[in-house]
Amino acid sequence: MREITYADAIREAMSQRMRADDDVFILGEDIGIYGGAFGVTNGMIEEFGPERVRITPISEAAISGCAVGAAMMGMRPILEIQFSDFVMIAMDNIVNQAAKMRYMFGGKAQVPTVIRLPGGSGAGFAAQHSQSLEAWMAHVPGLIVVQPSNAYDAKGLMKTAINNNNPVLFYEHKLLYNSKGDVPEEEYEIPLGVAEVKREGTDLTVVATGVMVHRTLEAAKELEKEGISIEVIDPRTLVPLDTETIIESIKKTNRALVVYEAVERGGYGAEIASMIGESDAFDFLDAPVSRLGGVATPIPYNPKLEKAAVPQVENIIAKVKSVMNK
Repeated sequence: MREITYADAIREAMSQRMRADDDVFILGEDIGIYGGAFGVTNGMIEEFGPERVRITPISEAAISGCAVGAAMMGMRPILEIQFSDFVMIAMDNIVNQAAKMRYMFGGKAQVPTVIRLPGGSGAGFAAQHSQSLEAWMAHVPGLIVVQPSNAYDAKGLMKTAINNNNPVLFYEHKLLYNSKGDVPEEEYEIPLGVAEVKREGTDLTVVATGVMVHRTLEAAKELEKEGISIEVIDPRTLVPLDTETIIESIKKTNRALVVYEAVERGGYGAEIASMIGESDAFDFLDAPVSRLGGVATPIPYNPKLEKAAVPQVENIIAKVKSVMNK
């Protein structure tokens, strides 16, 4: 199988759906000749033209309003918000309009739109361009929240998102854009709400999201040298969440840790931990469910401080050992 980057996989999914369906179009800032802030839309304006690759003014409120309106009229817009932090400027259109329209119109109105959100730290963009705010969106009924960790999942989930008749928040970690993986050229879908066991283990289950999947897998290799066997689960979608895969894993390993980049306080990992505690997996636990998230601080610009603000491989190793000793 060929190997392509995470960014290429997303572009390919969008391009394939645009070739197959004239109702699909993309809009956002600098997505034309410039190719978007991270080059994901490179070459798309040359193929599809300015009518279907809509370069917009710098106004997330206007862009999201156009996308919601177009979706309600039968189009399938894909909206790129340059940095996920700027989603708060579009919150009224997303939270009060897109998320609620289908419910308020008794199912007669649909808002099939994908909102692409480059997020996360590690690229030196400082406090206003490096946040992980997916828990905000997961809190809102009517929104689907997707967070792929690799190129294969990114392509399959993007196609699923475009075909869905509800608004989808599609979180893409900036550090993953250049990562490569095996991706089929043909179209395929990955269902929502289906987690994947990225690594099987027997001693402890780690549920990790986004870039933390990769750091956890690296930590698992180091821990294996010390005789600790870690099972790593990637939820892939936060809403809907595949609770069954997580619960069954914990019944086998008897310990659980949730690792995520967002600030630990109030992060989505707390929702996963709570779900575990309220499930029948609770009776199988040999230690309390633990979580490891970011420090409660704005993301620093200084690279050493930026790294210290979110979990790294060494932090995951230390936390696993702590849970194993309880």
